[in-house]
Amino acid sequence: MSHVELRHLRTLVALRDTGSLVEAAERVFLTQSALSHQLKDLENRLDCPLFIRKTRPVRFTAAGARLLQLADEALPATYAAEQDIQALAGGETGRLFMAIECHSCFEWLLPALNAYREGWPDVELDIASGFHFAALPALARGDLDLVITADPVPDDNYHYEPLFSYEALVAIANDHPLVAKEWLDPEDFRAETLITYPVDRDRQNVFTDFLVPAGVEPASVRTAELTTMMIQLVASARGVCCLPNWALHEYMEKSYVQTRSLGEEGLWPTLYAAVRADQAQSSFVQGFFETAREISFGHLHGIVRVVED
Repeated sequence: MSHVELRHLRTLVALRDTGSLVEAAERVFLTQSALSHQLKDLENRLDCPLFIRKTRPVRFTAAGARLLQLADEALPATYAAEQDIQALAGGETGRLFMAIECHSCFEWLLPALNAYREGWPDVELDIASGFHFAALPALARGDLDLVITADPVPDDNYHYEPLFSYEALVAIANDHPLVAKEWLDPEDFRAETLITYPVDRDRQNVFTDFLVPAGVEPASVRTAELTTMMIQLVASARGVCCLPNWALHEYMEKSYVQTRSLGEEGLWPTLYAAVRADQAQSSFVQGFFETAREISFGHLHGIVRVVED
C-alpha cells in the first residue's frame, strides 16, 4: 500500500491515543491545520474516510481501524529495525549515571527511564543521590553523565539539550486574598511565607528571575521535601509556593489550590538535559533525549516545545 507512509501511521496512532485532533497534533508536533491536511490527503489517496468527524473520542471507520492494525504491527517493527541498525553502526552501549536538579521531575522521568531501558537495554542506567547541590561539576569530572536541570551554566564543556518549557506558577489557598488578582507582582510576596524545596536560592527561578531583580524578600521562607507536603501547607493557608504548571495540574483539577502567574507575561523556564559536550552526539545519549521528550509530552500538561534558533 504505497499510498500510506510511516508518518500517516504515527498520526493515526496519536489520534487514537489522545482522542482529539488538537491533542494528536501536539503529540506529533504539528499544527492542527497541518494534521487535518495530512489526514485529508491520506483519505484522498485511499478514496475513503478513516474516521468520523466531530466525535469525541474520535471514532474510526473500518478502513481507519485496519490502518491502525497496520500501525500496531509496522511501527514497533520499524523502531526495532532502527535500533538494530544503530547498534550495528556503533554507539549502542554506554553509561548514563544521572542526577536531577528538578525536584518535581520524578513524575515523568521514571516512566521515561523505563521506556529508555526497553529501547537501550545495553546502556548502564542509574540515578545518583549525592550530587544534588553540585551536579554540574560532577558532570565535568565524569562522576555523572547527565544532569536534568533548569539552571544552565554557560560552559563549552557542557551540551544543554532543551527538553521542554513550562510555566512556573504560584499556588495559593482557595480563600487567599491574592485570588482576586489576575497575576502576582513581586511586591505581593513581601507579606507571604514562601514554601520551597530545600534548594539554594540561586537555583530557583522564583528568586533569580522574579524576586531578586525587583529587590523583594518574602516575609519568611519555609522548606518542604515533597510536593504533596507543599500543597498541604498552601491549602491550609501556611504560605504560598512556586511549582511547574504540570506539577500543579492535578491539584488544580481537584480544586485543592488556586494558581496565578508570576507577572503579566508569566515566567517560563526551560528544562534541559546536560551532558558533556564530547558525548552529546552519541547514539545512546541522543536516544535518551528523544525518549525524554516523547514521554514528557505524553504525560505532562501545559509544557511547550522549545523552538531553537
